[in-house]
Amino acid sequence: MQLLLATSNEHKLIEVGEILALHGIEVVGLDSLDGSYEEPIEDADTFAGNARLKALAYAKATGKRCMADDSGLSVDVLGGKPGVYSARFAGVGTTREERDSANNALLLSKLQHTSESERSARFVCAMCVADPDGTVVGESEGTFEGVITLEPRGTNGFGYDPLLYVQDAQKTSAEMTSDEKNARSHRGEAVRNIIFCFGQ
Repeated sequence: MQLLLATSNEHKLIEVGEILALHGIEVVGLDSLDGSYEEPIEDADTFAGNARLKALAYAKATGKRCMADDSGLSVDVLGGKPGVYSARFAGVGTTREERDSANNALLLSKLQHTSESERSARFVCAMCVADPDGTVVGESEGTFEGVITLEPRGTNGFGYDPLLYVQDAQKTSAEMTSDEKNARSHRGEAVRNIIFCFGQ
């Protein structure tokens, strides 16, 4: 079975692809398609709402069963921010690397006067699978708990991975191997929770 993942983010494709490959599902991204498709406006106020919006839009536009996710970081002392604005938190940068760096720097600056006990946070991933006829095949959510570090650590990952320290693993998300991360991450949990919609 082949499944379209509504992203051009190579890191997401690898993470989701590695998990679903174990279930005989091949994952392809938007870059694999001929032609281009208009990106839907992600204007929902929840991760689940944005995931559903993207899955339905791309499934209808491409004629393929589509999986979409919306994910981000929720920091308790910031009232859940950056939340659905995680990818554009700082609002600057033209490349993914520049945006990630600016977002991380802004987050650390906002937390510079907080103690470790006040730096609890989690990654959240909402996932939706939809068919071209508008049927929502399945929805799920996963979380990945940790605390925000004082400075970035690790190079395996993207976004806020270098800042989320997982206490029982004694390393950040970006210091984990792909297998370690897939076994416990928010995206890994969301993917495993949605496998049922494929009859697995």
